[in-house]
Amino acid sequence: MDRSEIIGRKQEIDRLDRCMDSSEPQLIALYGRRRVGKTFLVNHYFNGRFDFKLTGIYDQPVDIQLKNFAIELSGQTGDDMVIPSDWMEAFSMLKSYIESRPDDSKVVVFFDEMPWMDTVKSGFVAAFEWFWNSYGNARTNLVFVICGSATSWMRANLDANKGGLYNRLTCRLYLRPFTLAETEQYLQSRGISWSRYDIVECYMIIGGIPYYQSLLLPDMSLAQNVDNIFFRKRAELWDEFRFLYQTLFKNSAAYISIAEALSRKRNGMTRDEIVRASGLPNNGRITQMLDDMEYSGFVRINDQYGVKGKRYQLSDYYSLFYFRFIKDNYGRDEHFWSHMLDNPARRAWAGLTFEQVCMDHIPQIKKGLGISGVLSENSVWTSRGDDGHDGAQIDLLIKRRDRVTNICEIKFSTGEFAIDKKYDLALRNKITAFQSETGTKDTLQLTFITTYGVKKNKYSGIVQNEVTMDDLFA
Repeated sequence: MDRSEIIGRKQEIDRLDRCMDSSEPQLIALYGRRRVGKTFLVNHYFNGRFDFKLTGIYDQPVDIQLKNFAIELSGQTGDDMVIPSDWMEAFSMLKSYIESRPDDSKVVVFFDEMPWMDTVKSGFVAAFEWFWNSYGNARTNLVFVICGSATSWMRANLDANKGGLYNRLTCRLYLRPFTLAETEQYLQSRGISWSRYDIVECYMIIGGIPYYQSLLLPDMSLAQNVDNIFFRKRAELWDEFRFLYQTLFKNSAAYISIAEALSRKRNGMTRDEIVRASGLPNNGRITQMLDDMEYSGFVRINDQYGVKGKRYQLSDYYSLFYFRFIKDNYGRDEHFWSHMLDNPARRAWAGLTFEQVCMDHIPQIKKGLGISGVLSENSVWTSRGDDGHDGAQIDLLIKRRDRVTNICEIKFSTGEFAIDKKYDLALRNKITAFQSETGTKDTLQLTFITTYGVKKNKYSGIVQNEVTMDDLFA
């Protein structure tokens, strides 16, 4: 295995190692957002050495998919190409080919973008069920890897399958975006040496998506790179949004409506609020779509302290950036981001999006606070408006088993963050409101999560704990 080019992914590699060491047949499903590096991981783990590999073709009918299958199989066997009449015949041909392989070594089959193979009335799922149940699950040296970006299809046909594939997966791997630490390592591997401030801002724009990060050039500044990949005419990511949602979700327009509604509400929305804002029908379908988006990493579900019910928040950085800056600005100014340097809209976006970065790095925050080993629950809180505290809001609450609750304020700034008299009063009122409305008996610790720390002055004593940007790179 060629591991030299793989950044992070240690847990996934360890799990694949256990599958390869097993004496039982393996049916492995790899999930994850488009561009997150699923195919890269599989190709590099197996060093490109597959007994058979097939990649689905997006938005093509069954006859094209079957012709693609025949071409790939002929390339492996050296035989003349015979196009199967349907997927049952295709899997029968695959079975015969596997039978011809040696019994004393693993036979690795990789179906990439499997959801794209399941076209309308193709019978693909039924044929695959037949193949695995009648043959695959008895072939002890067979390792069958399934990959797909269309998470809703993967969940419905593999995870939640009530038919022939029920409980058949031997391994589920969900590939998450890079953390800040992995992003820094990846950028350095590409000769990009940026400050951590720039890396955080870059993360707030494209997240930890390896493909997007691969488009960054070492001889350009961050602002120049953003202009280059987003705002230059025919830039690499100028139409990424359309393909992103189309390839992930059927009926992508409805999912986009949900994402756009959520993009307008910084602290998230309830299901009923989403229905009203998006105009979608209030039925079980919207619940399923929200589940799909949460499973795909596009939506975060935040617990509300002391309140039942889910609060949904758009958590995909690219989507957030698209709705805020790209949708209505593409083609107007090829140097749009460079010209936004001192724009209040950019500063407001940065402050809100840094909160998202922190929510994605809770383990690092807990480590920075020295409480990694303490059980805790994370939530957000908004005042009910009792006692004149309308509008009080807490970005992040870490309620610990040791009966301490960290009240976290998250601030993104270009230098040390200074607390003034007005803000000091607001903080004290916020803490008082939280105590009054929740009746908590926990010890409350005001915790600041900032880029460069809190500036020492006569008001900074209210802060009991600090976490800085460097801690997020742990």
